[in-house]
Amino acid sequence: MSSAQSLRLEYLHPSESHSEGWHDVLGMAVFEGCADEGNSVEQRGRDSECALPGSGAEVPLAHVHTPVLDEPREVLEVWRTGGRAQRGSHGRVRHALSGGLLFGSLAVREAELAAPAGASPRTPLELATGLAYRQMYASLAAAGNPHLVRIWNYIPDINLDTHGLERYRQFNTARHEASLACGRAVAGKVPAASALGAASSSPLTIYFLASHQAPTFIENPRQTSAYRYPAQYGPRSPAFSRATVLGEGDAATLFISGTASIVGHRTMHAGDVAAQTRETLVNIQALLEEAQRRSRMSALSLEALAYKVYVRDPRELPVIRAQLEAALGSRAALLYLKADVCRSDLSVEIEAAGGRGLRPAD
Repeated sequence: MSSAQSLRLEYLHPSESHSEGWHDVLGMAVFEGCADEGNSVEQRGRDSECALPGSGAEVPLAHVHTPVLDEPREVLEVWRTGGRAQRGSHGRVRHALSGGLLFGSLAVREAELAAPAGASPRTPLELATGLAYRQMYASLAAAGNPHLVRIWNYIPDINLDTHGLERYRQFNTARHEASLACGRAVAGKVPAASALGAASSSPLTIYFLASHQAPTFIENPRQTSAYRYPAQYGPRSPAFSRATVLGEGDAATLFISGTASIVGHRTMHAGDVAAQTRETLVNIQALLEEAQRRSRMSALSLEALAYKVYVRDPRELPVIRAQLEAALGSRAALLYLKADVCRSDLSVEIEAAGGRGLRPAD
């Protein structure tokens, strides 16, 4: 059995979950309802990696501080397998393992690591990112799951300039250096990933999927590989693939990284959110075609994917939604989240996943 064969994705409200149904859960992320936007992170409770009330087990749970748009309640992103998950922890990482797949999550607050002025050449975010990535790599080594497949990174104030450099670029620098220090690739065979903004007072929050089986790494022929970006985008390039495919045939699962209106390495249609949304879908279609060409994945259509859509300005949601529903149909699986995107001239970013257990319900 392929490690991806039984992987399933669900989006649920906590009230829709049942305690008897958590035995096969690898892990979860929880996204705040829009009614929670006014609450501070401290009021919301623990940062991440905690047991869901009623689950009866320490299910890895990443608490992501990017509100769900047009939805007053929290939404759970639930990753399941066909078998019972073994749960544990390694350092700051809580994880679960089943069928050759591992889900892990962790959160690091920059204030924990801030050194006195002049004591460290690293910024607080660089220190937090370096610690988080070293802990993640150590947990993979301890669990025997060496192949990272997909990473989600949520960075508070991602576009803010501090210490003379945009925080997203600080994150990329620290991710690059921690990966090299741990003997990990920073180009080529690197996982699919997203990096989005989160609330100012939130921690750096990361969750990830890994496997005993190496995925196929997919690049977009319309785009410069992110790890080959020129120096104008920062001292270190982002270290991710445009997509990965885990497994083969009907058992394959496709993970599409955060994708935006970029052709080559340049932003397209700045200031036009409708055109940015359409261009993003063209890029996702190109990734579908390239994934089918490069791997033994069964054919998938745009309509068969499950999407997370990150919207910088909620006032632009109706325009984005109209474009997506026109292209995908009214029954497409779409979760809309309020989040800043890694470039300030990008209004929308879309990630997607597809496979047997990740298709929209009929």
